[in-house]
Amino acid sequence: MQKFSNSIDNINSYLLILTAFFLPLTVFGGNFFAILIFLLWIVKADFKSDFQRLKNNKLVVAVFLYLLVHVIALLWTADIESGLWTLKKQLKFLFIPIFMLFVKREHIKYYILAFLASMSLSEIWSYGIFFELLPLYGGATLIDPIPLMSHITYNPFLAIAIYLLSYYVLFDHSLGRFKKTTYSFFIITMSINMFITGGRAGQVMYFAMLVILIFQYFPKNAFKAFLISSIVVMATYSTFYVNSKIFSDRVDVAMTELSNYKNHMHSSTGMRISSAINSWSIIKENPIIGVGTGDYKNEFIKASIKNNLKLEDKLVIHNPHNMYVLILVQFGLLGLVAMLYMFYTQIKIAINSNEKFVKKIGVALPLLYLLIMLSDSYLMVHMTGLLFIFISSFVYKDYESDKQYRLKTAK
Repeated sequence: MQKFSNSIDNINSYLLILTAFFLPLTVFGGNFFAILIFLLWIVKADFKSDFQRLKNNKLVVAVFLYLLVHVIALLWTADIESGLWTLKKQLKFLFIPIFMLFVKREHIKYYILAFLASMSLSEIWSYGIFFELLPLYGGATLIDPIPLMSHITYNPFLAIAIYLLSYYVLFDHSLGRFKKTTYSFFIITMSINMFITGGRAGQVMYFAMLVILIFQYFPKNAFKAFLISSIVVMATYSTFYVNSKIFSDRVDVAMTELSNYKNHMHSSTGMRISSAINSWSIIKENPIIGVGTGDYKNEFIKASIKNNLKLEDKLVIHNPHNMYVLILVQFGLLGLVAMLYMFYTQIKIAINSNEKFVKKIGVALPLLYLLIMLSDSYLMVHMTGLLFIFISSFVYKDYESDKQYRLKTAK
């Protein structure tokens, strides 16, 4: 029986490598391998031991509290069907503890390498379309050459990939010269690719990622880090603003929409502002526990009529494009605290870790998501949510405690 259990553990760790590779390429691929891991976990059927291995992990506890809020808030939602749909969208967070059971410390480099290899292929494909060497595919255009995702998800994926490459170049002193040169090359090409595509949230995430990296590189000199990061961000912004038409156009459009949003209510920025205004009127009336898991749509329509801010965009009616606003409407302060506690546990685990990798990426990941969630509900968006889940599973696992438990039960 132990041999069978170990075989499933090994198989699932290799399946996680495939999950990492296919996650940026296709929704089906990422889902397929994640579900296969889930099914093998069910077949293994060692639930009592799994509970013992996970019960002291604070992130796992935080995840269950976050999901529990979704379940409890069904009690006061009027639209049960929509509530169950929302709950179903968030049940993917159960993959954090499930993946944690199978990730192996010695395979972390392969999880990351598989993800980076996949992102490199996506980037090369994007350049192929940009230079008209490859035909248009999916939703890609010559102006926004992203073949496999929308820019809403592609650019955040790209920012995470650039951070991981930069981590190895800056902090992994065991990295050989050839790998360091190769990684540096892809940092540059991915950075350029970031600004020939149209994802503004990912671009903001990129600038924040630069600041985080510089502060992590100079951990004992905050003034120096601030000065250097300011110069780097301004120089990078200016360079791409001057040389990338799509970036400069998107920045100019955003500034115009922001300064006079009432004349641009159906624009990207205008809809977000109008959504926030409508949502705020709902939050004021239901500040503690919200309107329930499934009532965002109905309450939003009522508020938009009341505020004379009717929006025809169906996506906005279902999603305010702001994770904080969505959570506050659905679950009030109760839900916001539950969500933020999840990020708090990630940062706390990272700060208390003795491992350099966990200290760096363990802080960067939640900070970057906390930022981009201002522009969209990125934990609800399937691909970015699954990326967050996947990385969390191997960064925040307590490998030493798990090892001690396994040795104890093996006797």
